[in-house]
Amino acid sequence: MRFKRTSTVLGMAAAAALALSGCGGGGGTTGGGTASTDPNKVITAYSNEPQNPLLPANTNEVYGGRVVELLYEGLRAYDPSGKPINALAESIDSSDAQNWTIKVKKGSKFTNGEEVTAKTFVDSWNFAALSTNLQNNGSFFESVEGYDAVSAVTKSTTPDGKTTSTPAPKAQTMSGLVLKDDSTIQVKLAQPEADWSLRLGYSAFYPLPSAALKDPKAFGENPIGNGPYKMAKTGAWVHDQSISLVRNDDYNGPRKAKNGGVTFKFYTDPGPAYTDMQADNLDVTDVLPSNALKTFTSDFQGRNLIKPVALNATLNIPPYNPNFQGEAGKLRRQALSYAINREEICKVVFNGTRTPATEYTSPVLDGYSDKIPGNEVLKFDAAKAKDLWAQAEKIKPYDASKPLLIASNTDGGNKEWIDAVANGFKNNLGIQAEIQPFAKFAEVLNLRKSQSLPGLTRAGWQGDYPSLYNFLGPVWKTGASSNYEKFSYPEFDKLLQEGLAAKSTADANAKFNKAQEVLFKELPGLPLWYQTRPIVWSNNVVSAETGWNGAVLYYNIQAK
Repeated sequence: MRFKRTSTVLGMAAAAALALSGCGGGGGTTGGGTASTDPNKVITAYSNEPQNPLLPANTNEVYGGRVVELLYEGLRAYDPSGKPINALAESIDSSDAQNWTIKVKKGSKFTNGEEVTAKTFVDSWNFAALSTNLQNNGSFFESVEGYDAVSAVTKSTTPDGKTTSTPAPKAQTMSGLVLKDDSTIQVKLAQPEADWSLRLGYSAFYPLPSAALKDPKAFGENPIGNGPYKMAKTGAWVHDQSISLVRNDDYNGPRKAKNGGVTFKFYTDPGPAYTDMQADNLDVTDVLPSNALKTFTSDFQGRNLIKPVALNATLNIPPYNPNFQGEAGKLRRQALSYAINREEICKVVFNGTRTPATEYTSPVLDGYSDKIPGNEVLKFDAAKAKDLWAQAEKIKPYDASKPLLIASNTDGGNKEWIDAVANGFKNNLGIQAEIQPFAKFAEVLNLRKSQSLPGLTRAGWQGDYPSLYNFLGPVWKTGASSNYEKFSYPEFDKLLQEGLAAKSTADANAKFNKAQEVLFKELPGLPLWYQTRPIVWSNNVVSAETGWNGAVLYYNIQAK
């Protein structure tokens, strides 16, 4: 999701993916369009405790992200089909795809009254990129000239073999980011990238008020934004319970709120949330328990929607796990993949709401291909799995002293499919495997970030902006923001860079798909399936919908 896209192409791809998924259903009706609505009523929505304080450049997980995206507005936004539209940008222009001139609209303010200017964006972006600020999304500024200097770190190896990084910036600001006047930013990239402006709707590029730069930690607990919502005056964030937002009546952008606010209620299990939905004690959820995937269309007749979105799932294999290192480890990673019956799991566990993966991105994206060389490893083949495992045993015996643990949050309805995958490993490879459960998604991310996983981990990616690159670079590139397991493949990095510098979208996609061939050789993670995200809503609201990447469009929900 990072290259030039048109809404027409994306829409055609999505329609094709729907036909491919065979999921059919859902109803997506508007549910009583003649019902009277209450624009001041607050709606309630499913969520979980965010991993970090709510700073845009430090939030790269879904539960914090859904709050950040409602609190802030950037230079651009994305319409429901994924088409970028200008928000705070008056214009974004370039004659050579390397030197960009951005004009910022005048008159926009944060909810504390501070004006949003070109300087606001320059200061916010430099803050995000500076390595000493430890912002998870800092690498999204990698294309700007001078990023390497401000993001510099020194690396060292701990006695137990782990690599640690210490911030050591060589500059405090990016040389390619220049403030021309109160409304003009000049950006010079390290190389021409024709699609660069497409990324500017992602949350890493949101502006921050001056208070955030002075005390980021305190600010993140009670953020001040400029988006369609703002934090409630009292009890806005009750940790491990809820986050309450109210409508920002001064907002005048493309995502004007149609309700009085959103209260995100935190659940550690989707079962109770589903019960609350049925009792109209919760207004919308995008996470359903597995046992409801066969009944949600009848349980919520006229109040459900399912469609293909830019969202995938993988099973990541940390490179620091001794059982999966070296030549034996590569054979075992292949064996694990062949031992997973994706088609059966999608049909039986997910009731057709998932489609078996054929690569590492998403079918709704322009450039998607199901013919990447090496992707045969995603086909279920018990005999092949056993043979590869046996070959690995001849090189280095597997340490079976403990079960192979698969780390996962329990709030996302993951236990059933992990049990199915574990049974596949047991039946086809003769090894014991089981879920390593966590109540919070943030707990899994923290283990991944500290390189402390005892086994494997479930993972997935929800698109930030519509490009193949967004599913590859931030996740698998050396040093990238969401490359928690610290995979590093020079050939893969080189192909990604060549794709970014390509002169056309078609040439770029060809490079990105070539880079996927490297992933299939190395198998750092096993693609599992694509998601056609189902959502349901209560009798308290008119309807609900998801955007191109599966995110619920909370601002569009009308309360009755």
